[in-house]
Amino acid sequence: MSTLKIAIQKSGRLNEDSIQILRDCGISINNGNDQLKAEASNFPLEVLYLRNSDIPQYLIDGVVDLAIVGDNLLVEKAKHIEVIQKLGFSKCKVSVAVPKTFEYNSIQDLAGLRIATSYPNTVTEYFNSFGLTVDIHQISGSVEIAPNIGLADAIVDIVSSGSTLFKNNLKEVEVILKSEAVLAVSPKVSPEIQKHIDTLKFRIQSVLRARNSKYILMNVPNDKIEAIGKILPVLRSLTVLPLAQEGWSSVHSVIDKDTFWDVIDQLKEAGAEGILVCPIEKMVL
Repeated sequence: MSTLKIAIQKSGRLNEDSIQILRDCGISINNGNDQLKAEASNFPLEVLYLRNSDIPQYLIDGVVDLAIVGDNLLVEKAKHIEVIQKLGFSKCKVSVAVPKTFEYNSIQDLAGLRIATSYPNTVTEYFNSFGLTVDIHQISGSVEIAPNIGLADAIVDIVSSGSTLFKNNLKEVEVILKSEAVLAVSPKVSPEIQKHIDTLKFRIQSVLRARNSKYILMNVPNDKIEAIGKILPVLRSLTVLPLAQEGWSSVHSVIDKDTFWDVIDQLKEAGAEGILVCPIEKMVL
């Protein structure tokens, strides 16, 4: 049987979240410290731990079949690579930042300035879209220090919380793109490997749906069930079970975690009592 090869970042937060989602998919990965490759014991999968910036080329060359990688890296190095699933973690922005003392009014203020970045293609395309030219200084690390040592007038870099910018007396002035971890596929996968990819994608989607949902159950007077049903978003229809107390039922459903509190308030106003909310481990549709 052929083995699906997936690349993930060698270390860091993206590595941890990538391993976790594979484990949540029921895949056991036998990896030790400092290993560059690891095999799954219960799924035809081999994990390659790679330097983040190398992953797009491995996808292009077909050395790996899949990768969990930041969308921003694909925009920079491999725009034609297909993304088959957004994963919802490792969210960040690729932003323009300038010294706090810089009087910024519009993107035009950056024309002709020196910009330090690890994303030269992204920066060039962005400024070209405004008809502007900038002097790009490509560096691979510690971009945020460039203005302080006189290397650049501004930077373009990844921004998560903004704390690194703050520590280096910088301020964000433009957001070029928003990024998150994605599941990307090589253009060179075989039909047999594609079957494994479809299986893994199905499992990942089930995990993501569960992460974004809550299971809710409540006691509802029978004459209020119809009103409750209009509030609850349901997969197919409400689950309604009669209670021992006459005239009451237990109503079960699934709600989106992002609208959770709004829905709870509406349910209480509509007559629901004894509301219980539970996490969902997997959600298979």
